Amino acid sequence: MYRSDLKYFRAILIVIICSLFQGAVWAQPDAIVQGQVTFKVNKEPVYRAQVMLVQLGRIAETDEEGHYIFNEVPPGVYDVIAYLTGLSAPGQTIDISSGQNQTLNFALSISPLKHELTVTAGLRKESAFETVQSVTSVDAFEIAENLSTAIGEVLDGQSGVSKRSFGSGNARPVIRGFDGDRVLVLQDGVRTGSLGATAADHSEPVDATNVERLEILKGPSTLLYGSNAVGGVVNAVTGRQDYEHEPRQGLRGQITSVVGSNGGQAGTSANAEFGDGNWLFWGGGGGQRSGDYQSPLGTVENSKTRVNNARVGGGWFGDKGFTSIGYDFSDGRFGVPGYSLNDPIENDFQWNKFQFSGGLKNLGSFVDTFRLSLTYVDWWHKELAILEGNVEDLTYIFSNEQFVYRGVFEQTPKGRLSGSFGFWGLDRKYDVFDPGSLGSLSPPTDQNSFAFFGLEELTFDRVKVQFGARVERTEYHPKAKTSRKFDGLSGGIGVRFRLTETLAFVANYTGSYRAPSLEELYNHGPHPGLSSYEIGNQNLKRERSHSFDFSLRQSSERMQSQANFFYYPIRDFIFLAPTGSIREGLVEAIHSQGDVRFLGAEFSVNRELRDQIWLDFGLDWVDAALTTSGVPLPRIPPLRARVGLDFRHKGFSFNPEVVLTDDQDRVYTTGGETRTSGHSVINLKASYTLPRRHFSHHFSMNAFNVGDRLYRNHVSFIKGLAPEKGRGIRFSYVVKFF
Repeated sequence: MYRSDLKYFRAILIVIICSLFQGAVWAQPDAIVQGQVTFKVNKEPVYRAQVMLVQLGRIAETDEEGHYIFNEVPPGVYDVIAYLTGLSAPGQTIDISSGQNQTLNFALSISPLKHELTVTAGLRKESAFETVQSVTSVDAFEIAENLSTAIGEVLDGQSGVSKRSFGSGNARPVIRGFDGDRVLVLQDGVRTGSLGATAADHSEPVDATNVERLEILKGPSTLLYGSNAVGGVVNAVTGRQDYEHEPRQGLRGQITSVVGSNGGQAGTSANAEFGDGNWLFWGGGGGQRSGDYQSPLGTVENSKTRVNNARVGGGWFGDKGFTSIGYDFSDGRFGVPGYSLNDPIENDFQWNKFQFSGGLKNLGSFVDTFRLSLTYVDWWHKELAILEGNVEDLTYIFSNEQFVYRGVFEQTPKGRLSGSFGFWGLDRKYDVFDPGSLGSLSPPTDQNSFAFFGLEELTFDRVKVQFGARVERTEYHPKAKTSRKFDGLSGGIGVRFRLTETLAFVANYTGSYRAPSLEELYNHGPHPGLSSYEIGNQNLKRERSHSFDFSLRQSSERMQSQANFFYYPIRDFIFLAPTGSIREGLVEAIHSQGDVRFLGAEFSVNRELRDQIWLDFGLDWVDAALTTSGVPLPRIPPLRARVGLDFRHKGFSFNPEVVLTDDQDRVYTTGGETRTSGHSVINLKASYTLPRRHFSHHFSMNAFNVGDRLYRNHVSFIKGLAPEKGRGIRFSYVVKFF
């Protein structure tokens, strides 16, 4: 552990200790906040809308007549918002004097200005506008408009998010230029246990048709999930994270269907939950399929994909405790476009996840809630070479068994201080079976990791301070090779200043370490699915990164905007660098290290130009290079902008947009990376939302690349072999019942 690490955190620890001994607050009478939520278009009451007292993180659901109530609200100034998927209303601010009751009514409408919510940032629901870190939340209706079998395809185009791809079936998010092990993909706060982070031809098992929302998180609170999440965290929220707080009653659920023209996309899923008293049960499943897609140059062979999934579970949720158990299953198969060893490659995977969650709450002491989760994941996939006559030749079988345990203690707020702390551990068994003559890619290896973490928050009238730390140890024990152990201390601090009622400035600093991944250390051999001969390095050192992030946010009735600026200097950064040599018919690539820096910016704005006509603009840019030589890092996304208009009338929306991407000529020339030309792509989107008391219907159409423009993704490993999709159209339908 570096001496400088301990010096850096000494000041933070002093702040925590002093804050715990702050004086008591004089008790004052509490108040009641209540009101009604209706649909703006027809004045009908909204059933099961959610109303949030933002500063307290408290949520109330509306009844059949749209009424809600908060009891025992302490004096203070609070922002109150109301929302239902796809619908929102302008937020309101109340100042509660001692014992003074308040009545607030809301009229929900369909608007491009949404109240984004997150549970990923602090383990409870929060408004994304109020968080210290940067959070983007994509709801079920927006997901449906961009549905794909791969989560990277779904999120491509979100602010600061690109897609790494080796075909359409395995696309994975790239955040601010960071890829692989530096971007954690979670489902309900738990690592998926797949191998999607290790190589571009591997996939993630998350099916976007089964989630309530996708959350993208950057900032100090990523330390709740791992010190290696330098780029950020993507969390697929199915709703399970909310159950212990809100044992929801009755039947509710969602049905999603999609069809598309380019590649013959088709899919459907259904999910439901039923609550009765303290008991809650859930289940569902579905699948998606698509064939080889078309580019302006013709069919991209072997780009087909399919995925099936199912989930079931149940639990008991009482006033003082809760427990649940669930099972998730997914299997699929997707092609890897291009040719490796002269034969097309397909990946066939299966994922089984068993999860137990339990805990205690309302303890009435320093700790208010304790949560424990135990998760076992069994992931395997086969790489198959397809020979003449569709004969399958098995090249590798990847096996990854993973057991993760996590305990979180949520503190009872004391004065201005709140927070949580806990422990986390991972036991992993990784193996690559070689039934043929390729030679082993990696030795059988056991990985053991353990960490302590904490995240604290101090709240003042206009200032919020968040600070956290994580101490983590990672050990690798490979067969017939040298074991490695890594220790590190990571931490961060962020401050949010409320400049006006609609404007906030946020500054974050995070210092973290990342242990080399198992594959970076020990891979050595041909990897046909990746079209490379990988060479690991058993002598790799740990990475040490510093991240500086500044954000200016604005939110009003007619405009939402955000500007983010970031700078990440990283010491001993590990990257897979092509050498330019050919070995056994594959491109040789070695895991190298060097000091680097990432610099970039993101900007987005939604503004009403005139009645029912909105401007939608976004821009993101990142530059990454070795600091000593100035040589650019490989596969860094180019400058990108999005300009669109949104025409709205009641429940109807029409959104033409153009996506502009600049040339990427800052390339890693040592390994033969080539320049990627810029391009412009025109998309036409339309949707209609029909809200009712017990149902909400959402119909959408997405005509993408309507000009049939030939373009390539610079972050793709096979951009020269597989251009992006040509002209196509996608129709989706989502019905939520409650």
